Amino acid sequence: MRIEERLVRTLTARSLSLCTAESCTGGLIAGRITSVPGASACFEGGIVTYSNRAKTILLGVPAELIEHHGAVSEEVARAMAEGARERLGTDIAVAVTGIAGPAGGSPEKPVGTVFISLAAPGMTSARGFRFEGTRSEIRRRSGDEALNFVLDHLDGKVSE
Repeated sequence: MRIEERLVRTLTARSLSLCTAESCTGGLIAGRITSVPGASACFEGGIVTYSNRAKTILLGVPAELIEHHGAVSEEVARAMAEGARERLGTDIAVAVTGIAGPAGGSPEKPVGTVFISLAAPGMTSARGFRFEGTRSEIRRRSGDEALNFVLDHLDGKVSE
C-alpha cells in the first residue's frame, strides 16, 4: 500500500482532517493525497506558497520571520503549518519549505535542505533534512517525509 493510501485510510477511520502548505513541492503532496479514491473524506485542501509574499499573504507567515530566518527554515515551516491549519480549519496541517535545486543553495543551506512541520491541536513539530539527488528526487523525498511525518503523528511518534 502506498504511503498516501495508508494516510487517507487512517485519517478517514479516525474522522480527522488534513491540509497542506507547500513551497518547494509545489502541490506534489496534495496531488498524491488526492490521487487516492475517497480522499475527500479527510483532505480539506492545499495551499501552494512558492514566493515569500504568498507565504505572508496566504498563510500569515510574518515577513520579519522570513527576513530573519529565511524562507527555508524551521521557524517558517512551523508558521506555514500553523497558518494553513488555522485558515483551513483542519485537525492537522503539514508544511514543506526547502531548496530543491539545482540552484538556490548556499553554504549554510545547500540544495537539498528541507524543513517539514506538522501542526495539530496543542502542538507544532518540525524536522529538518538534507536530501541528495536531482530536483525531482528532492521533491519526491520531501513528499515522502511529509506524508510519513503525518503517519508518525497518528501513530503517536511525534512530540513538540
